[in-house]
Amino acid sequence: MIDYYFRCVDIPFWGFAMELRKVQKTSGGTFFVCLPKGWAEHSGISKGSVVSVSERVDGRLVIDAKYGVERALEVAVVKPGLLLYREIMGKYLLGYDVIRVEGKERISVEDRERVKETVRRLVGLEIVEEDYMRIVMQCLLEPSAFLPEKILRREYSIAAGMHRDAVTALVDGDVHLAKNVVARDDEVNRLYFLLVRILRTVIQNPGLSEKLGIFPIDCLDYRLVASLVESIGDQSVMVAQKAMGLEGVKLKKDVLGAVAKLHGFVFDAHEQAVRALFSRDVALAESLRVDGRKRFVSMFQEAENVVGSLGGGEAAPHVLAVVSFLGRIFDAGVDIADLVMPKTS
Repeated sequence: MIDYYFRCVDIPFWGFAMELRKVQKTSGGTFFVCLPKGWAEHSGISKGSVVSVSERVDGRLVIDAKYGVERALEVAVVKPGLLLYREIMGKYLLGYDVIRVEGKERISVEDRERVKETVRRLVGLEIVEEDYMRIVMQCLLEPSAFLPEKILRREYSIAAGMHRDAVTALVDGDVHLAKNVVARDDEVNRLYFLLVRILRTVIQNPGLSEKLGIFPIDCLDYRLVASLVESIGDQSVMVAQKAMGLEGVKLKKDVLGAVAKLHGFVFDAHEQAVRALFSRDVALAESLRVDGRKRFVSMFQEAENVVGSLGGGEAAPHVLAVVSFLGRIFDAGVDIADLVMPKTS
């Protein structure tokens, strides 16, 4: 058998720059490619080192120089202050395992409350140490245990329920139900932040990407959809707040009917969009974007005209605002449909 073995010439490794290397072959039939010297030295590879080579579903090979090495916890340190909530939130979303709040003197009661309130808003983050000058939080989640699609489905399920119940509260004059809708918004936000953290971790970790079955290129779409779902929840909160503001005001049946009709169409629209997203049904998504838009415009104008019959009464501004909020929810559904990609063969 012809010997295809050639001497490897070491080429300087310039960070993320791409290199082209010839595939070579020994007389025994083994194919091989030399590793860049700079990368090998930077990764602590020497003669006899063991690396893992895994094949991704798209056919690419991933070489892991840290095979068998336990990942060190990533630690972030932040200072107490008015922006403490944003600092902790940012570190959480960036995937830090440990977040330490350290002050030069005793941490104030206000800052301690800011920390505790932030921890309540973030899934998996817990206070593990605390003294008069320091508070240590650690994220106890294992990223590989959370499938992005499952988190997104749960987020949407809650937001869709908020939409339905917010309009029901308006039609029935149920203030208690409206307050419950507002309270559920915290859970939507918690799931949104969790999903963003998982997606950023996936982008930085090819091994996790493979394990979860989601590629970095898909993470942007997941992030956009999660944001649109959160918007559905936010608009539903605004509808609920208007329902609370109308306490004691009895609306005409034709007004309630027009709002309920518009709501039903908008609800079905984002249900269709999410169904198309997960099934990758482009035709279903396109029917919403084109035909659905035309029908919505007609219903929206009809609702505005009926509400306009209230004249300058106290309820008119509230109900017109609700119609506007439903329009934004419809737009969010259409935007989700726009992200539907065809199935890959």
